[in-house]
Amino acid sequence: MLKLGYNEATCKENSTVENDLLLCEKYGYDYIELRLDMLQEYLKTHTADDLKAFFAKSHIKPFAFNSIENINFCTPEEWEKLVELFTFGCKVAQQIGNPYIIVVPTVTNEICTRNEKEIFDDSVKVLNELADIAEPYGVKLSFEPIGDKKWCVNSVRQALEIVNAVNRDSVGLTVDCINVYLHDKCADVDFIRKIPKEKLFVFHINDCEDLPLGILDHCHRLMPGLGAIPVQEVADAVQAVGYDGPACLELFRPEYWRMPAEDVIRMGAETTRPFLGYFSRIAD
Repeated sequence: MLKLGYNEATCKENSTVENDLLLCEKYGYDYIELRLDMLQEYLKTHTADDLKAFFAKSHIKPFAFNSIENINFCTPEEWEKLVELFTFGCKVAQQIGNPYIIVVPTVTNEICTRNEKEIFDDSVKVLNELADIAEPYGVKLSFEPIGDKKWCVNSVRQALEIVNAVNRDSVGLTVDCINVYLHDKCADVDFIRKIPKEKLFVFHINDCEDLPLGILDHCHRLMPGLGAIPVQEVADAVQAVGYDGPACLELFRPEYWRMPAEDVIRMGAETTRPFLGYFSRIAD
């Protein structure tokens, strides 16, 4: 059985950490992925101890921080800023018992033209450097390939090869429905089944409009089951490798950002729950 998770990108600026926590608790979510930008805003008026106290008395628990982006091919100045944000995330994660930080490859304005060997070598290097920082805090890195070819790591196959080469217990993968779909309309599903259970850290669940690849973007995400992605097939592949963590609802849809946060979070719970227990339903 998968658990029910929520990623704060789903309401984004239309909500706050405090509001998301209360609403996710109300609608029965098991885990929350906190956004680092929203967390920084929260900590202007609260402390990490406030968060720790909330989780201690609540059903919902922290799962992953989102996200450290554009980790590849950084200039020294870019890397310094990235490490500063990453270290902040590690410190707070340790304080509140948040196990994962999601890290994302670099995006370009057009199709990425770097060759795969360059991307592989750089990714292995930076993931090792970030893991060196994270491990003393007890934090793990979840590397997320982004399916659009503007991102330098855009397939499960490519990301799995990188993570296997890093070969550290603290470095694994995020699988995201729309990113699997964006790469080649879910041709990558077979590679999900090749991920070792101990390397699959995070699962993002979502759907999307039925648009051609090249036009389809993250703003076209929909609630699970309302669009073109074979969400059940992806969820089945994730469960087939033994993953039993949360299916974290992650949407970047402006329409949802304009809605009351409570409506979005309630609808997210309703549309995601049917995908959580496929194998148990088969057994029944």
